Amino acid sequence: MIIRDLASKIKDKFHKGKVIVLIGPRQVGKTTLINSLLNEITHLFLDGDDIVVADTLANANTETLKNIIGNYKTIFIDEAQRIPNIGLKLKIIVDQIKDVQVIVSGSSAFDINNATQESLTGRKFEYHLFPISWNEFENNVGYIKAQQQLELRLLYGMYPDVINNFGNEYEILKNLVSSYLYKDILRLAGIRKSEVLEKILQALALQIGNEFSYNEIAQLVGVDKNTVNNYIDLLEKSFVIFRLNSFSKNIRNEIKANKKIYFYDNGVRNMIIGNFNSLELRQDKGALWENFLVSERIKLLSYTQSLSKPYFWRTTQQQEIDYIETNADAVSAFEFKWSPIKKVKLPKSFQDAYQPNFLVVNKDNFRAFLK
Repeated sequence: MIIRDLASKIKDKFHKGKVIVLIGPRQVGKTTLINSLLNEITHLFLDGDDIVVADTLANANTETLKNIIGNYKTIFIDEAQRIPNIGLKLKIIVDQIKDVQVIVSGSSAFDINNATQESLTGRKFEYHLFPISWNEFENNVGYIKAQQQLELRLLYGMYPDVINNFGNEYEILKNLVSSYLYKDILRLAGIRKSEVLEKILQALALQIGNEFSYNEIAQLVGVDKNTVNNYIDLLEKSFVIFRLNSFSKNIRNEIKANKKIYFYDNGVRNMIIGNFNSLELRQDKGALWENFLVSERIKLLSYTQSLSKPYFWRTTQQQEIDYIETNADAVSAFEFKWSPIKKVKLPKSFQDAYQPNFLVVNKDNFRAFLK
């Protein structure tokens, strides 16, 4: 089992009087992580996917909850977003049934946040679990093996089952995309037809690392702009994609409203477009490298609870910087180049305005950016 960076952080929060909420997409190892922490602890496991469990908890009052919990001091509720009124039930446990540690997991930020936001204000520790991070991967397999697999990770991504089943990556990703993207998400959103979702995903997958237009995608897919925005919002809350905003402070011609979209996992992106050709045969090598680095950096910022804010930068004169981070008044700029021999200079207007730290991230020095 790959040891997760969140393991020690979550364990340190046990029995601090709050619910521990772990959210993230399916198949990233939420249940495995929590079970590893509870391996030697007597605990009650409740599966939100079980209809009987969901119905029982949804209709439980305080006394029923006390009877369900019994003498257990630790409870793990998996896929908690499936349980109606789960936020209220968790609030009752925290407020009325003392000395009980509740841990819940969920695979939809939209559903679990809606279910717990108001009820658990000030009563929860929330963590996001993503596919395996580069730091976790390297710590598990070692520096040399990790370096040897870099190109494989750009192609097949970082899902635990993909990493642990060498040679079966295509089959695993195909099942993951078909079951999670085209079944779970459609069910969560109450959508019956998958054609629009598939077309929007394919359009986004072909534009990673580039700014995108809601209007252009709407015209391409044949739906209205609001529909595209709603689907993208759903995909973001289901941890498939994320948006990066443009950075702007005081330069008149900086682009202020545009966004880029990235996938949390390269393997999922490549499965959507049906392309697992080797890097030397690909026209999108630079885009794969950028998507990998940005998604890995987002994991790092989340796991370290960094206050840094991620952006990209571009002007109306087409000057651009791949990735920007701000932390208080400090600005850091990063350009992503697969080849270490490519030289890059910051646009003078950006240098003069922000006096940033600057690094070109390539395949020889990327570890410093991700660890």
